[in-house]
Amino acid sequence: MICLRVALSALFALVSFSVLAADYPAPKQGDWIAKDFKFHGGETMPELRLHYTTVGEPGGQPVLVLHGSGGSAASMLTATFAGELFGPGQPLDALKYYIIIPDGIGHGKSSKPSDGMKTAFPKYDYEDMVGAQYRLIKEGLGIKHLRLVIGNSMGGMQTWIWGEKYPSYMDALVPMASQPTEMAARNWMLRRAMLDTIRNDPDYNGGNYTAQPRMMKYAITAYGIASAGGTLAYQALAPTAANADKIIDDRLARPVTADTNDFLYQWEASHDYNPSAALERIEATLLAINSADDERNPPETGVTEAALKHVKNGRLYLIPASAETRGHLTTGDAKFYKQQLQELLQSAPQRTM
Repeated sequence: MICLRVALSALFALVSFSVLAADYPAPKQGDWIAKDFKFHGGETMPELRLHYTTVGEPGGQPVLVLHGSGGSAASMLTATFAGELFGPGQPLDALKYYIIIPDGIGHGKSSKPSDGMKTAFPKYDYEDMVGAQYRLIKEGLGIKHLRLVIGNSMGGMQTWIWGEKYPSYMDALVPMASQPTEMAARNWMLRRAMLDTIRNDPDYNGGNYTAQPRMMKYAITAYGIASAGGTLAYQALAPTAANADKIIDDRLARPVTADTNDFLYQWEASHDYNPSAALERIEATLLAINSADDERNPPETGVTEAALKHVKNGRLYLIPASAETRGHLTTGDAKFYKQQLQELLQSAPQRTM
């Protein structure tokens, strides 16, 4: 999801909290410090703060939920995701499951560049983020085994990594809006163009800006329209130039709430993502969920289906494109796959470490 949409999702989650809380137990927040955390580049932080949100009680079956780029636990507590999954009788009923949603490194209330280090903050990648999540779950919360790891977009890519790095640690994996192949093609080219546009704005000043760079909102808007939203949906929303202009004007009028250094770190973290070489290590039952109109992970390339041949217990559920789907954003709405998730949890064998 793009930063602006994430911000709106987080706001919606806060505004609608009283309504959602009636459907499932009230979320609880916590912090845990990972001591002497070593990043992939060799740098070490004496104390890495990891913020997390839980729904349900620790006695329930543990489920790890992973958010997208620029998001946080708040961006998963929406009516279309948590409201469809966490309530009584729903696939991740919080009376049965203990749901854990960490804020990834550099995101939400976890340690990030804007805490004070700016560009001196260690460069992190998805492997670092997964390693921190693992330490939080195992050391911080004392959980020996997970029933499920489910993630969306960046969280989906991290779900693939979880299955490879800790193959016996979970029963089931649901990576969504992602593919288990190298970050490349249009997906990376658009990200690179967005990041370079922001860095080359004189306002950025090498990360020592006094105000958020003015070009940031243009870069984010261009990336968002190019890589998410759905072709059919945009045609319905903007059948005329006047409609299209209004959408652009409205998006540019929204304030950018993200800190620029945080934002650059968040999106650049995907640069070396490539789980393709270790797919055979995955032991858990895996259900990949993508949308047929996903601009960042287009199914017509065939790369996901080819990769899944190397996952012994893996399959793909492809949500058909329609006027209701929203391209890469589709999997933020669990109504499209809640039945498939329910069936997975009913059939995936219970394993122990």
